[in-house]
Amino acid sequence: MTRFVRWTALAAAAALLVGGCSGGSSDDGKGDGGTGAATPSSSPSDTAAAAALPSSLTSQKLDWAGCKGTSDSPAPSSEWRCATLKVPLDWAKPQGKTIGLALIRAKARGGDRIGSLLFNFGGPGGSGVSMMPLYGATVSALRERYDLVSWDPRGVGGSEGVRCRSDRDIESAESIDATPDTAAEETVYFQDATAFGKGCRRAAGELMAHVSTTDTARDMDLMRQVLGDRKMHYFGISYGTELGGVYAHLFPKNVGRLILDAVVDPSADTIGHAENQTRGFQRALDDYLKSTGQDPAQGTRKIAALLKDLDANPLPTGTSRKLTQTLAVTGIVLPLYSKASWPTLTSALEAAENGDGSELLTLADDYNERDASGRYGTTTHSQRVISCLDDKQRPTAAETKKLLPRFEKLSPVFGAFLGWDTAGWCHDWPVAGQWDTPEVSAPGAAPVLVVGNTGDPATPYEGARRMADELGKGVGVELTWKGEGHGAYGSGSDCVDSTVNAYLLKGTVPKDGKVCS
Repeated sequence: MTRFVRWTALAAAAALLVGGCSGGSSDDGKGDGGTGAATPSSSPSDTAAAAALPSSLTSQKLDWAGCKGTSDSPAPSSEWRCATLKVPLDWAKPQGKTIGLALIRAKARGGDRIGSLLFNFGGPGGSGVSMMPLYGATVSALRERYDLVSWDPRGVGGSEGVRCRSDRDIESAESIDATPDTAAEETVYFQDATAFGKGCRRAAGELMAHVSTTDTARDMDLMRQVLGDRKMHYFGISYGTELGGVYAHLFPKNVGRLILDAVVDPSADTIGHAENQTRGFQRALDDYLKSTGQDPAQGTRKIAALLKDLDANPLPTGTSRKLTQTLAVTGIVLPLYSKASWPTLTSALEAAENGDGSELLTLADDYNERDASGRYGTTTHSQRVISCLDDKQRPTAAETKKLLPRFEKLSPVFGAFLGWDTAGWCHDWPVAGQWDTPEVSAPGAAPVLVVGNTGDPATPYEGARRMADELGKGVGVELTWKGEGHGAYGSGSDCVDSTVNAYLLKGTVPKDGKVCS
């Protein structure tokens, strides 16, 4: 089973990443080298955890050295250095067992250094160690005053990364119908979800209960201390915006300059997120169809008819593998993340209409991190382990079936897939979820810049306003870009880039509600 659209597809981002105002002034936020305990939230459990941090954690010295390549990516250039940070396995027992988090850093070029700027690229489950060098050119202006830092969150990549099943089992699971039409297909669908969860339990062990967004937010604050920064400066993209909001709630007094771009709606629960994304991807598909001169409603019906036919008759691809309905939807999703990839979608759809599924299959493989030798990446494994620990809701098959007409009305192309996903993704999960929606209120925090893109398919722009509102008055500051694709910074808007740069480099906070067109 593949979750077609969690809050960002890191494989998609990597595949598509090839290039990458007046207002009040905030504190400059320069690090003072301190390693004292973090300012906790008002929660007693948070206070106890923060107060009890041993000096073996807060005073650890990072051994920065050359980064090593992996089977998935070559080693970056020598300007990037890597290290391992020790963090508690269980934040309720900070004196206990520790795990290692993989970090990567490129030091600031200029002399007027502000501090470290941490990046999370989303997922959840994406490797910051792999993505940061790829994103370096896009944020090169920020390196004049910041060390650029990212990491693999717990349960990801080099930080105790979780792999729940073999490549052979992943490929076999791709044949399972993600929109079951019969009782037999439904049984197989949910049996696969149960098997995946059991595989994750075997692979992750005791870590499986300690990879939540809250755990990672606490890791971030220890990271801040060890890096020697008085304030947290942070750039979160997609799911990284939820992580940033949770951090701001837990540690409002430690907030320096936070950018949240491609914003997850913090007020939406499991069903709400699926509905938001159904609207968002249909909106992006409509915009794509308009760009090709097609009527969106007519073009949508044509694609929906193609998918319906694929459900019964998968297309040949020139290999032993066939293009199924599920793989076709995955292939359609990928190029909607970037307007620059829309011509690729046109070619793939035309080929499929002519009986050749190879181009859509290639796009689906890119999304699913499948290489030419049949090896798969593990982003979706980590993604599922993290998100199912976060999400308390477990919609049943019966509840989902009642919702399907609503999802299908929102989008004949994506609705059924995202609707069924609400029941299948965390079905029979071995660990209970922690929340219905994340708490992101951050009274007393410095202004946080929240950036929404009106054409964003995966995190619809309405979420930016909701995040700004929930952060609180005087904290959440919204910037809107009337653009296309997932995320705004570095996507071609001088207005967005200059506003973000002024905020991060000079502390200039734009007027709430500013619009870049």
